[in-house]
Amino acid sequence: MKHDDNTRKMHIAMYIGSLQKGGAERVMVNLAEYFHSQGHKVTLVTTYLAKEEYQVEHAAWKVVPAGADGGTLACDTEENPVWVDLNGGEKGGIRRVFSALLKEEQKSRAANLGLRKEKLRKIWRELKPDIVLSFIGKNNIMALSTATREDIKVVVSVRADPYMEYDSRALRAGMLATFGKAAGIVVQTTDARKFFPAYIRRKCTILPNSVNPSFIRKRYCGERENSIVMVGRLDENKNQAMVMEAFSEIVKEGYSDYKLKLYGDGPDRLKLQRLAVSLGIGSSIEFAGNVSHVAEHIEKASMFVLASSQEGMPNSLIEAMSLGLPCISTDCPCGGPKDLITDGVNGLLVPVKDKDAMKMAILRLIKNKELADKLSQNAIYVQEKFSPDVVNKMWEEYFESILDKKKKGKA
Repeated sequence: MKHDDNTRKMHIAMYIGSLQKGGAERVMVNLAEYFHSQGHKVTLVTTYLAKEEYQVEHAAWKVVPAGADGGTLACDTEENPVWVDLNGGEKGGIRRVFSALLKEEQKSRAANLGLRKEKLRKIWRELKPDIVLSFIGKNNIMALSTATREDIKVVVSVRADPYMEYDSRALRAGMLATFGKAAGIVVQTTDARKFFPAYIRRKCTILPNSVNPSFIRKRYCGERENSIVMVGRLDENKNQAMVMEAFSEIVKEGYSDYKLKLYGDGPDRLKLQRLAVSLGIGSSIEFAGNVSHVAEHIEKASMFVLASSQEGMPNSLIEAMSLGLPCISTDCPCGGPKDLITDGVNGLLVPVKDKDAMKMAILRLIKNKELADKLSQNAIYVQEKFSPDVVNKMWEEYFESILDKKKKGKA
């Protein structure tokens, strides 16, 4: 994408734990690549380098074998250290900085928090960004308690249900003590904004996630496969177990020609595999794992299911709707699915952790092809609403407005 020469160029530092594969990390990588394409200077500041990270186009670093000449230990882990060549990659590309304390920098556990903050403050002083964008929970508190002391504007973003991101007394206290210093707070949904007290709520702006371009395509209109797909981390919050239990009853009612396909991996994989066997549906469930080009794998499925107990604005649901899949989702906090789906019009909503309601919704789409096709046709509105061009420009204009306030002395 060509950059607009009339747009003021900014230096944006983006702060997150790592770029490991997850929804928030994907959004940050997308934003980093967009801002760089528009001629802005982008620096990614992460605590550490994860083993499996998203690749970043125009990255000014590269991962190298452990112990390689010129490699710098990105995070001091005694097991399986990861190395990165900070001088590798594309010259003038997106830079990477690490804030983790190396072993020689660590003191007592009590002292480490202060040392981490001081290291971050040093990073901000050296980078001198125009604005810091921080993602997720504790990172937001750390950014606000360090970069604002260097007179740098900080935008924090709550990527999930704020009740989940700030679920402890310590995190809630840290949020209440620091969020008032933010130049802006980005949330995902109207319900997420309601979580905050009035003095913080005034700073909140809803900015959506963009659709990954690989999911923007002509809707598949052929004969659909007898498959039900789920995409996401295999864990308790995503609640694949409930869908498996509902699906086992559907199979026993005569729909043994259908398969449930789970894309993604996570800590519950083995437990879910054992559950499949105990439910007697081991041959009807496919654990597909992490795959490249997800759109190609799921676009012909009969339906997509999201069963989470909590979500922000779920990328996987936006992507499935963009493909024109008939979608079923739990009406989970903090309201992302209900902001996307009008029940019975462009998808189906069911209560959280309600196995019987999930079963009935799946059966409804299996039995009523006309309804499934209607939901499919109406779901693709998200392609336009959440297109990268539209959403990325919203973020760019938002940052410009914040820096304009700083310039005018109104922030």
